[in-house]
Amino acid sequence: MKILMVLTSHDTLGNTGKKTGFWLEELAAPFYVFKEAGVEIVLASPKGGQPPLDPKSNEPGFQTDDTRRFEADSEARAQLAQTHKLKDVANDKFDAVFYPGGHGPMWDLVNDADSIGLLERTYASKIPLALVCHAPGVLRYVKGPDGKPLVQGKSVTGFSNSEEAAVQLTDVVPFLVEDALKANGGKYSSGPDWASYVLTDGLLVTGQNPGSSADGARALLKLLQK
Repeated sequence: MKILMVLTSHDTLGNTGKKTGFWLEELAAPFYVFKEAGVEIVLASPKGGQPPLDPKSNEPGFQTDDTRRFEADSEARAQLAQTHKLKDVANDKFDAVFYPGGHGPMWDLVNDADSIGLLERTYASKIPLALVCHAPGVLRYVKGPDGKPLVQGKSVTGFSNSEEAAVQLTDVVPFLVEDALKANGGKYSSGPDWASYVLTDGLLVTGQNPGSSADGARALLKLLQK
């Protein structure tokens, strides 16, 4: 079994002068859920090579057992340093696709033609997709086989407006994940801020926040076991 994990290549947090990227827990937690299930993991990003890590996600207050395990895992870190270019693997065959979040995807993956094509082909091929935290925002311009927004009529979640307000980035991000999902006809709901909340609708799995990453990965595996 092979799962593609798609990471951002974007490292600038709007006009704040601060850095962003992918959120470490959202890579590390699913990575080990998949690894322990015997899954072959392929990492990709638009530019390939080392994707930018949101430095905040590696601060002591945001570290978890999984992030510490990843940081100590030389094999995993070597794989991360050499992500494939998304365009080179977008047409390959995978059993499932998983998008970790972080704020970075809201600037690059949301508009990336290779990402949009990958998501549309994957879903049309009846292959499960999972996206957590800010990554559900990547579905903003993704269409279903019927030409309508992929999330239209589906139960979805993602980083909530209240969580974005709590990190004081409402006016920095190019759009709000919750608003974008609703605007595309998604049946958006959320749990308490920062608590794990995962929804599965058909072959689409979405998770609300970093704490939803491991449960989102488990939900994806559950679809693969059907």
